[in-house]
Amino acid sequence: MVKPLDLTGAQPRRLLNYVSGEWVTGTGKAAPIVHAVTGVQFAEASTGGIDFKRVVEHARTVGGPTLRAMTFHQRALMLKAMAKHLMEQKDEFYRISAATGATKRDGWVDIEGGIGTLFAYASRGRRDFPNETYHVEGTTEALSKGGSFIGKHICVPIEGVAVHINAFNFPVWGMLEKLAPTLLAGVPAIVKPATLTSFLTESVFAEMVASGIFPAGAIQLLCGSAGDLLDHLDEQCAVAFTGSAYTGQLLKANKAILSNNVRFNQEADSLNFSMLGPDAAPGTEEFDLFIKEVANEMTTKAGQKCTAIRRTFVPEAMVADVIGALSKRLAGVKIGDPAVDGVRMGPLAGAPQVSEVQKSVNRIAGVAEHVYGSMDDYEVVGADRAKGAFFPSLLFCSKDPFASSEPHDVEAFGPVNTVMPYKNVDDAIALARKGRGSLCGSVFTANDDTARKVALGVAAYHGRLLMANRHTARESTGHGSPMPQLVHGGPGRAGGGEEMGGVRGVLHYMQRTALQGSPSTLTRVVREYLQGAEQKTGGVHPFRRYFEELEVGDTLITGTRTITLDDVEKFAALSGDVFYAHMNDDEAKAHGVFEKRVAHGYFIISAAAGLFVDPALGPVMANYGLENLRFTKPVYPGDTIKVRLTVKQKTWKEQLPDTVPQGVVHWDVEVKNQNDESCAVYTILTLVRRKG
Repeated sequence: MVKPLDLTGAQPRRLLNYVSGEWVTGTGKAAPIVHAVTGVQFAEASTGGIDFKRVVEHARTVGGPTLRAMTFHQRALMLKAMAKHLMEQKDEFYRISAATGATKRDGWVDIEGGIGTLFAYASRGRRDFPNETYHVEGTTEALSKGGSFIGKHICVPIEGVAVHINAFNFPVWGMLEKLAPTLLAGVPAIVKPATLTSFLTESVFAEMVASGIFPAGAIQLLCGSAGDLLDHLDEQCAVAFTGSAYTGQLLKANKAILSNNVRFNQEADSLNFSMLGPDAAPGTEEFDLFIKEVANEMTTKAGQKCTAIRRTFVPEAMVADVIGALSKRLAGVKIGDPAVDGVRMGPLAGAPQVSEVQKSVNRIAGVAEHVYGSMDDYEVVGADRAKGAFFPSLLFCSKDPFASSEPHDVEAFGPVNTVMPYKNVDDAIALARKGRGSLCGSVFTANDDTARKVALGVAAYHGRLLMANRHTARESTGHGSPMPQLVHGGPGRAGGGEEMGGVRGVLHYMQRTALQGSPSTLTRVVREYLQGAEQKTGGVHPFRRYFEELEVGDTLITGTRTITLDDVEKFAALSGDVFYAHMNDDEAKAHGVFEKRVAHGYFIISAAAGLFVDPALGPVMANYGLENLRFTKPVYPGDTIKVRLTVKQKTWKEQLPDTVPQGVVHWDVEVKNQNDESCAVYTILTLVRRKG
C-alpha cells in the first residue's frame, strides 16, 4: 500500500515504483523532490536496483496476452470503470497537486482533463471499434476481374510494450492521455513520469493499482531514471515521448530503437503563435477575446504548457493597444501560493525550471524590447519568493521579427511571450512558419476569408489550428486545450508525432496487415460478410432469429415486386417529393441521365424493406440506422425488383439497467432488377434481442 505524502516535509519518503506486479523502493542515490511553493523537500525518487529487462518481459508475457484476449468493448468498459474510480478520488489528487505549484484551475486541467480523456476513449472504443479483438479497416479492395481474389486490411495489437516518457508539466493528463489509446489498443504500458512531479503521478497510479480494474501486467510505473529500459525494446514495441527536442533526439538515437525500428512518437518544444486579425481592432469582440486568451495561455500552469502561446502576431497599427491591454490584464493576475484566495498563478514546478526559463529569457531579451514585468520587482502572495520557484509574467516586443531568430527559436517554458508586428496577412503567415513546426496556432478574426488564408498558409507547419471569433467564444475550449478527438502533435521541431486523434491514436499501437484471399476465406477470417462470399440461405426467416442464432453470411433472397407508375405517383404525393425526374418523361430525359420517369430512390429502399421484413413480433426490435447507401442503376416503372439481405456483421451491446439484452446486426442489402443488375446497395443496422 502506498502511503499518502506528507507535503510539509516532516516525514519525507522515497517514492515507490510499481514493477512486475509489486511496489518496490529504488535503492541507492535518489533525486530530491521539493515543494514548488515552500521549497521544502518532502520526497525523493530512485529506480536503483530495478531489473528493467524483467519489467519489459513482465509487460510482454503477463499484461500483453491478457489485454489482447479482451475485445475493444471490454477494454473500453475497463477505461470507463477506471475513470469513474479516479473521479471518486480526485480530492486527494488536488491536495498533492498543490505541491507542483498548480492552482485549482491548473489542477482541473491536469487531473480532470486526464480522467476525461479516459472517458472519451471509453466512448470511442464502443462507438468506433467492433466488439472484437481486432479492427477491420477501410473498404474491400478488388484484386481480380472476376471478384474471386480480394484484399482487406486488418489491425491487430502490437505484441510488445508501450513505453510512455512524460513531461513534468502535466503529471496526470500526460500519463492518462497516453494510457487511454494504448490500453484500448490492447497494449501494456510502462509509465515513466518526469521525476520533478512524479509524486503526483505516483498518487494517481496507486489508485489505479488499488482498484484492480486493469489486469496484471497492464501498467507499470518508474519514478526516477529509466536506466537501460529502452535497450530491451524490440520491433513489437512503441515509445511515446513528451519533452525537450534535445532529449527526444537522444532517445530516438538509442541503438535498440534504431535497429529494431521501434515506433517512436515525439511531442517536443513548440513556439506556438496566436494572431490578431486585421479586422479585430480594439473595441471588437475578437480583440477582447484575443487579449483574454493570450493572457490566459501565459498564466495557466505558469506558462508551463507545450501548447502555450509564445509568439503573438499583431497588425502594426495595433501593437501599442495590444501591449497596453495585455499589460493591464497581466497586472491583475496575482502570483503566489495557490492555496490563498485570489491567487491565479502559482510558481514554476521547481528551481531547475526557474533557471532554465531565466536562461531563455536572457536570450530573448538580447534581441527584443522588454515591455512588461520585472524579474526584481513583483509581489508573491502567501509565500516566500526566495524559497519557492516563482517567476513573473514577462512580455517582450520584437519590433522587427524577421531580423532575429531568437523569438522563433528559443522557448521560455514559463509565463513569457513576445509580441510581433506584421504588415499584412502574408507577413503573419511567414512569421508563423518561422517556428519551424508547432503544436498549435490560433487566429482571432471575424473575417472568414482571413481565417481561410491563414489556415491554408500555416497548416503544413502546425498540428492544430484554432480559428476563434465571437461565434465560438461561448463553447470554445481555447487555444491550448488538446482534445481527445483531435490530433495532438505537430511537425518539425514540435516532434513530428501525433497523439490522441480519436481512432488514429489507437491505431498507432496496432499493426495494419493486408489480407488477400477469396471473399469466403476473408469473410471467415474477419467475421464480416464481404461481397462475393458464400451465403447461407433457407431455414427460419432471419428476422425470427435471436442475436446469438444469426451468423455472418446468413442470407434471405426475397420474392419480387414490379414497380408501377401508380407506385411512383402515390409516393410523390405521400412524401411531397415531386422532383421533375419522377413526374415527367420529357423532363426526366432532358439531361441524358434517365431514359424516362424514374422511381424515387427512397421508394425503392422502402419497397425493398417491404420485401424482406417479417411483420410479426420477433427478436428484431428496431431499425438502428442506414449506412453507405448508393443507387447504382435507375429503376423505372415496369421494372421488377428483388432483394438480397445478408448478415454482414454483429456487434454485442452492453446491457444497461432496466433494458432488454441486445446487439446490433449490420445487414448487407442489395436490390436487383429483372436483369439481375444491382440497383441499390446499402447497410441496415437493427437492434436484435439477445437470449441472455
